Amino acid sequence: MDKDKKNYEVNTAPSTSSYVGVSEAMPQKVPLGKQILYHLWDADQQLKSPQERALVRKLDFGILICSTLRWSMKYIDQSNLTNAYVSGMKEDLNIEVNEYTYMLMCYTIAFAIMQIPSNMIALKVSSRICLVVCEFGWTAFTFAQAAAQNSTHMYAFRFMIGIFEFGFSPIIIFLLGCWYTKTELAKRIAIWHITGFFGQATSGFLQAGIYSSLNGHLGLAGWRWMYIICGCMSVPVAGSVWFLLPDYPHNTKAWYLTEDDKRIALERAAKQGKAEVTGVMDLKLVKRMFGSWRWWVLVLMYIFYGNSCQANNYFAIYLKAEGYSVTQRNVIPACANIVSMVTDFAWGFMSDLTQNRAWWITGPLLFTTVIGSSTLTAWPAADAARVAAFFFVSRGYVTAVTWTWANEINVGNAQERALTISSMNGIFYATNSFLPILIFPQTEGPKFLKGFPSILAFALLAIILVFLADYLHKRQLKQEVEAALASPPSEATDRDVSNEG
Repeated sequence: MDKDKKNYEVNTAPSTSSYVGVSEAMPQKVPLGKQILYHLWDADQQLKSPQERALVRKLDFGILICSTLRWSMKYIDQSNLTNAYVSGMKEDLNIEVNEYTYMLMCYTIAFAIMQIPSNMIALKVSSRICLVVCEFGWTAFTFAQAAAQNSTHMYAFRFMIGIFEFGFSPIIIFLLGCWYTKTELAKRIAIWHITGFFGQATSGFLQAGIYSSLNGHLGLAGWRWMYIICGCMSVPVAGSVWFLLPDYPHNTKAWYLTEDDKRIALERAAKQGKAEVTGVMDLKLVKRMFGSWRWWVLVLMYIFYGNSCQANNYFAIYLKAEGYSVTQRNVIPACANIVSMVTDFAWGFMSDLTQNRAWWITGPLLFTTVIGSSTLTAWPAADAARVAAFFFVSRGYVTAVTWTWANEINVGNAQERALTISSMNGIFYATNSFLPILIFPQTEGPKFLKGFPSILAFALLAIILVFLADYLHKRQLKQEVEAALASPPSEATDRDVSNEG
């Protein structure tokens, strides 16, 4: 008791330094209402020092603003192809048979090829510089799509956009994992991720508005104006990445982070057991990654989960086939994306609140994607039932929880964590580059006899792999605790250092 009292007096005594470490923070007396708000946002908020809370606010300001703006722009562009296709591009460019699917494939192939190299580059070079270069390249080819004259032009432009968009998601996921703790991470990734749905929804509303107001203006079709406007929107986003995005806690030079902020960030990372980013990538790392269950199970799980989320890509095409107007084809899927925003954040929020990842992946998949894809597989006669099924599958996105879990499972080695995340994304996109051609050929639309049953199977396989990953992770943690208890302190420390190598 005397020792605790002494520590408390030291921690609360006046000091010439404003820095208060994470481990030094004492529970603070705050009003009940504020305690509830703290618990709802970050469960340990009342345990943080004022300095640590200030750091988290700065991170929310810096990382979240630029990453959400960029992510929403990515999905505006990604949805633009679908919206342009159903808003006149098909007829203007004489797109036939499966050429629309090939356009999707060109983007996906380029995006997949560059996923693993992206984090390798970011570990060696400033992630901020890497992303700014990519942003300006993406902007140039967004403008270029407005001038496309045939399908071949669109193949080339979509491929180049995929090249320049390669690094954003794996770098941001890894960067968020470097700065935020277990009680903070999932909801931040969810906030970032749901802005993609906002982008998709915005694309639908923008295309509807542009088609009605600018179609034919200056001799340009409405879908071409969409690409011009989006290119203009992306320029300030690139500026926000340059001015707001920090690098890693050990080397950031962000203007809004003080030296005390950096020390607190490093202490927070150490307290969470996060290994420091060294950038060392050698044969030892390769053996560690491929010799563990973590890479294999997480990558397979994400492949099946990611491919279970394809139904929404064909919602607008279904509406066109059923005779819905151009405005309805854009607005109704946009509303489904708004539903995705709400539910994706809800799953991430609840996984942080309960500190359980596995159940907040399997539960939503089982009660949304499985039900919705089962309905689309059965293909009921009523149009309302099919539309409801599309809205059901739109609630099945658990990407934020999945990426958070991958960050936590690979906490012991920063390089393994970075490469595992980029492998999950890259190999998923590699499979997604050819699967739509096999299971969603345009000649079988809108019923897609192979597509919707495949989505159902993918969701069920993902659920099985989540349970497997949960079992293996708990076994791994138990083995680490037993090994630590069985070893003398010096040996345990040596083993921890070895594990981080």
